[in-house]
Amino acid sequence: MAEDVFRNEPAADFSQAANRKSMTAALTTLHASLGQTYPLFINGRDEPGRPTAASINPARPAEVVGHACQATADDLDAAVAAAGVAFSMWRETNPEARAAYLLRAASALRSRMWQATALLVFEVGKQWDQSSHDVAEAIDFLEYYAREMVRLATPVKFPPGPGEPESNQLFYEPRGIAAVIAPWNFPLAISCGMVSAAIVTGNCVVYKPSSLSPVTGHLLVDIFREAGLPPGVFNYVPCGGGNLGDRLVDHPDVALIAFTGSREVGLRICERAAKLQPGQRHIKKVITELGGKNAIIVDEDADIDATVPRIVRSAFAFQGQKCSACSRLIVLESVYDEVLERLVSGVRSLRIGPPESYGNDVGPVVEAAAQARIMSYVDAPEVAGRVVYRSEVPDSEVAGGGFYVPATIVGDVTPADRIAQDELFGPVLAVMRAKDFDHALDLAVSTPYALTGGVFSSSPERLARAVVRFRVGNLYMNRAITGAVVGRQPFGGFGLSGGGTKAGGPDYLPHFMNPRVVTERYL
Repeated sequence: MAEDVFRNEPAADFSQAANRKSMTAALTTLHASLGQTYPLFINGRDEPGRPTAASINPARPAEVVGHACQATADDLDAAVAAAGVAFSMWRETNPEARAAYLLRAASALRSRMWQATALLVFEVGKQWDQSSHDVAEAIDFLEYYAREMVRLATPVKFPPGPGEPESNQLFYEPRGIAAVIAPWNFPLAISCGMVSAAIVTGNCVVYKPSSLSPVTGHLLVDIFREAGLPPGVFNYVPCGGGNLGDRLVDHPDVALIAFTGSREVGLRICERAAKLQPGQRHIKKVITELGGKNAIIVDEDADIDATVPRIVRSAFAFQGQKCSACSRLIVLESVYDEVLERLVSGVRSLRIGPPESYGNDVGPVVEAAAQARIMSYVDAPEVAGRVVYRSEVPDSEVAGGGFYVPATIVGDVTPADRIAQDELFGPVLAVMRAKDFDHALDLAVSTPYALTGGVFSSSPERLARAVVRFRVGNLYMNRAITGAVVGRQPFGGFGLSGGGTKAGGPDYLPHFMNPRVVTERYL
């Protein structure tokens, strides 16, 4: 195996002219090749000739990024069957050899860095820096999980009882066939994370990318094919949700489901996975990463100069379309007006426009349905009267009809308001007043989500109190609450935010495996 010390892949620094030039060239080249058709990939072979669905550019909906072949019920069954045949071989493959495939895939993706970064701009509307971080994180998952599997491959030895002539060891085995159902907002990083975790632990994968980002999902076909992954270990089957998604979840041969997405869909998967199907011989393992209604608390002694830019980034980067994004700001009464005034000034300075133009800070949301849903909150009568700032959006004709939503700040929100409870997944920030720090903590935990949160304070005692009472999966002190880094901040929440599986950390891979203990008595 290559160097065994994990190091994070650096994202591109676009303050460097050379990087801006490379990105501009990649966008130009990719734009000229948009509209290709992407086949299914089953048992190591391309499977073209299926009906297709168009993936569109959310900044210019008339522009087709690509046409993805759509899997039928028979295709899903064929992919599961191919994964089942491959599993008998793959489970016996040396863990270090499996890890080497991931390292080769990481190298293949690294060689496509600019192409992948440009594709994310076009397909899901990410800004340059957001796209580059997505690609770097995808590489990190491949590199980190490869090394984690090598570590976990060494059995854990336990001592015998007093006077017992025996040995005891615990080791891990793969679960079987994994269905990986990926989101659109981190279509490369999260896809790579879930797929690579399943593969390196010895499972075989049936991968369903989001219908909003299937072209990015097809990059996994390219990198695993270049890595030489054996046929059937990875299968790419884009398809709609509904009955076809249910068919994959319900399949009796699927032992493991890794899902990142909405609370509603995640709970539906959990419910269906709990039902024993005819011929099923296992209890399905479901690994979920769902939504959040994340809050940042601003204490009265916070450094407001340093705090406001981090709040703006947490709430409005990538249009707030991150499960970790700040959607509630809780400010102590004594500094409420000052923070709100500074916050409005900071958001007013954001540049809104197509993400392929360097320097734009906020782009369109991913689809028309998301635009309509978010605007239904912003325009609701009970909210409209409390809007303290609402940005302009690009003229529809000038901007190509993109799905823009105004960057919006709503003041004097209470826990009873829908906007304080529902996950909007857009550039809308609800601001709440707190009488004191304990009241702020009460407000912070007033939703059923528990994903990320943040506290800006100069008080060690209050920060310590927040650690105890602000119970979320990832709590950040005096920094932005987005941008968890693989190998540094294992990511994932609990409550209705997911299963607490902590992607990018040492606890993640065991969820994809069954532990076994063997005890041998010496004769």
